[in-house]
Amino acid sequence: MVDDPWSSALHRLWQAASRAEEVAALADDVYAPLLATPGVHRVVGTRWDGRQVLRYMRALSAGSDTPVIVATTRSMPGAGVREPGGEPVVDRVEAAGLDDAVWPEAEFLREAPGGSVVSCTFRLDQRGWAALTLAVDASADLAAVESRLTQAVDVIVACHTGILQRGREARRGADDALLAEASLQMDSSLDVEDTLRRVARIAVPAVADGALVHLARGEGPEFVAATHVAVQQQRALEAAGRDDPWLAALLARRGEDEDTVFLSGAALDGSPFADPTAATTATAATDAADAGEGHHPTVVSVSPLRARGRVLGTITFVYQRPEARLPDSAFLRSLATRAALAIDNALLYELRRTAVLSLQEHLLPSQLPVTDRWDLSASYAVGDPMLDVGGDFYDAVLRPDGSIALLIGDVCGRGAEAAALTGLARHTLRTLLEEGTDAGTALSRLNRALRQERASRFLTAVVATLAPQADGTVLLSTCSAGHPPPLVLRGDGTVSEVLSGGLLLGVLDDVSYESHQERLTPDDTLVLFTDGLTESREAGGTFFESVLPARLAALRGSDAAHIAESLARQARAFRDSGQDDIALLVARWTGLPPDSGLLPPDHRLEQAALR
Repeated sequence: MVDDPWSSALHRLWQAASRAEEVAALADDVYAPLLATPGVHRVVGTRWDGRQVLRYMRALSAGSDTPVIVATTRSMPGAGVREPGGEPVVDRVEAAGLDDAVWPEAEFLREAPGGSVVSCTFRLDQRGWAALTLAVDASADLAAVESRLTQAVDVIVACHTGILQRGREARRGADDALLAEASLQMDSSLDVEDTLRRVARIAVPAVADGALVHLARGEGPEFVAATHVAVQQQRALEAAGRDDPWLAALLARRGEDEDTVFLSGAALDGSPFADPTAATTATAATDAADAGEGHHPTVVSVSPLRARGRVLGTITFVYQRPEARLPDSAFLRSLATRAALAIDNALLYELRRTAVLSLQEHLLPSQLPVTDRWDLSASYAVGDPMLDVGGDFYDAVLRPDGSIALLIGDVCGRGAEAAALTGLARHTLRTLLEEGTDAGTALSRLNRALRQERASRFLTAVVATLAPQADGTVLLSTCSAGHPPPLVLRGDGTVSEVLSGGLLLGVLDDVSYESHQERLTPDDTLVLFTDGLTESREAGGTFFESVLPARLAALRGSDAAHIAESLARQARAFRDSGQDDIALLVARWTGLPPDSGLLPPDHRLEQAALR
């Protein structure tokens, strides 16, 4: 078998091409075998961009191991006549007839023996082309030289195509990873302001150098967030986002059917992004960048934030980076869609939160009675992060006999049905207690109403009636329907549980409820609560119920408001699991004023004034 040096060299070239990360790495494997071809004395390679700017030139002579490399860029408009179209083009010319304005290789080719030139120009991609030129003498087999030259070019083009493909795959993988991370980051919060800030930050600096987010309002685009890799430029970006008329007009023109638009050069004239120091032509700007000045023309993209069939606003990216590092429209469209969904989710959550809190507020008393005998306060904490309306309720009612009735309850479950039963239960009990109905009868009548309404949910409740006595104490009568028993914090710091019992409301038709009585003295505090407080559970499984007496005792001497807020706050901090609402109603007996009788002259007037 005859050993063919060129075949072996071509095989090695293909192997090198499969591993190369850039085309320049093939130079040694290309130049040396071509120079080993009989009659070839010099090889010169050149690299051009689409604007006829020479980027790179490398020359190597036969018998030399040291190439001459020219890396200084030159604009050579005359070289346009050599730019290939689709397929590689092979030319044969005489070195003496080369035009220096067209052939920068001429200075090397003329020095070579023989005086003939074989050149192959070929396109690398849409933005650039290259040439591989050989200086040969009369002994060369020109057909063989052309064949080897075109074979080498085929390997170079295949290598470049593979590099571009791997680069696209790597960028696509990086883009997918960025989009996934962006979704996680933007979806991690349901707070509107936080989500908007995350949307602006997520793409800087990975995608762009700056970002602006605007929401669509009836009166025009509303600036909501901005970020930039440079602090000073961020301030300017924020100012432009708020007040610049050019930007406001641009964003207002963004129609619902428009995709991402890129603006640069003259399209940015009059905008806050126009750069007065930028080069006046694309070639000059390119030369400045290649000379290491670090300046790139500003490019701006605007993408609509579209979610669920409506445009929520726009996201504007500002780029000051090479063209090759600009994202494509498909990526920006995907990023904008994910951002829009995150913003829309946050806006919908905020609307739902506002509606639920408003409904919850209307299910509770707007204020508690104010008297000179009782320090009253309440606390309510929503525990469900999905913000369904809870079923906890409380109230305080001044009664015709001068006593005060405290009530607290909890409807099973959440949602609209629970809210309806909550309203029914609180207003039924309040009305009956205001009329002077005793607590047991009031609970029985509420139970009958629930059964008549065929309510599918049960509820618990407790009513504590506090009647001042002539000796300065208070008679506490407690009537419970399956509710957690209240606690009493005595003036000496001890904590006791009020005895109570009774069947849940809404389960059986005919139920009666009995009261338990005990005494309170001045500075004693009665604490009523729902099971959201006691069933808050830490990671180890301990319920707040087990530490509640000690936590309450530590609040000895505190007013009712501090006790209510402190216990609710401690339960939320203690909680690792459990999402029930927490309601507390606290009453501290301050005693009868020394200059008053047992009851005010007309308690009904006080009650009417409060209502």
